[in-house]
Amino acid sequence: MVTGPGTLPMFPLNSVLFPGLSVPLHVFEDRYRALVHHLLRLEDPTERVFGSVAIREGYEVGDHGAQSLFRIGCKAQLTDIEAHPDGTFDVVAVGLERIQLDRLETGDTFPVGHVTERPEQTPPVAEEVLERARATFTAYRVALSEIRTDPYTGSLPRDPTYLSWTLAACAPLPLQDRQALLEADDATDRLVLVTDLLRSELKAMNVIPSLPATEVARTRWSPN
Repeated sequence: MVTGPGTLPMFPLNSVLFPGLSVPLHVFEDRYRALVHHLLRLEDPTERVFGSVAIREGYEVGDHGAQSLFRIGCKAQLTDIEAHPDGTFDVVAVGLERIQLDRLETGDTFPVGHVTERPEQTPPVAEEVLERARATFTAYRVALSEIRTDPYTGSLPRDPTYLSWTLAACAPLPLQDRQALLEADDATDRLVLVTDLLRSELKAMNVIPSLPATEVARTRWSPN
């Protein structure tokens, strides 16, 4: 299948991909192996990009076409590719910028989406918003470390936009909440939302100590 201006090969995932964050993928289904082969034929590695949108809960890939997918997703670039003798791939992709899926063509090789770019707004972020987000995430890490592995290692980014994406990606939240974080208009809205969601998780954990709402997708997983 040929892609053109305003179109991208599409790789729906069962999780939300955020700009600036990387995700490992095991690719074994025929249509997505064809997608990887298509990207590998591009000589310039920076052009090996595709679109990703999350699959709505309760649907399988391909059910009801675009109705089974969220409309806001992320453009991603393949950064590492390991081919296996059985024809499968292990790849790593890094999120670039947000996109809106306007129309999906399933085709006979791999899905192609007609997309519109959704650039991030970058107004200044108030210092109190940043401090509250950092403090809440730190408290959440401490509470979570008592029952499972810390979802994040290292120091948090100083840049407000990247901080907002990092907290959104690391917070073990249900798919619907993660999608809402992706769709937030700017870093302030995203930081306020992720802070409120984590505070709700903290309150629930204090009442009933248990695993959070969902597991963080930090292990190798396959959406296809």
